[in-house]
Amino acid sequence: MRKATKMLCEAAIFIAMAQVLSYIKLMELPNGGSLTPAMFPIILFAMRWGVGPGLMSGFCFGLLQLIFDGAYAWGWQSMLLDYLVAFTPLGLAGLFKGKKWGIFVGTVVGCFGRFIVHYISGVTIYKILAPTELLGMTFTSPSLYSLVYNGSYMLPNTLLALVFAALLYAPLKKYILAQDLA
Repeated sequence: MRKATKMLCEAAIFIAMAQVLSYIKLMELPNGGSLTPAMFPIILFAMRWGVGPGLMSGFCFGLLQLIFDGAYAWGWQSMLLDYLVAFTPLGLAGLFKGKKWGIFVGTVVGCFGRFIVHYISGVTIYKILAPTELLGMTFTSPSLYSLVYNGSYMLPNTLLALVFAALLYAPLKKYILAQDLA
């Protein structure tokens, strides 16, 4: 019971931290998507508590993004995919819970899972924007457009999360590996 309470309290703190960090937008694209440090707290929580709690915290963060971030959406399908479903895979980082360098692999896996959901959304929902111009190029293929558009903010987000992981790994190693929970 005490461990479950600690997990719920940490979930609330990390989700709130992610929400606050989501307002620090280092880059923002016109059709949604931005570069923020917001993903790292969700990934860190997943690394400590595992994949199940991690997925739930990602889902809750996605819900907060939908409510408070001024959702950019093309209907309910877009809200579902780009917010509720897209942030959930960040919890996949929890697959590497307790692994010595798991925070790095987990970060890549969680971010890649989020990218895949955004990519699917781009191919299925935002295909209505094709042909469109981005970065001085005209895209007629929804697949290529979605790959470039979503990759243009997800790759930097992944790199930013990896930088945070690298900077915090040594000072927070026992915390990241959840050795304080044993």
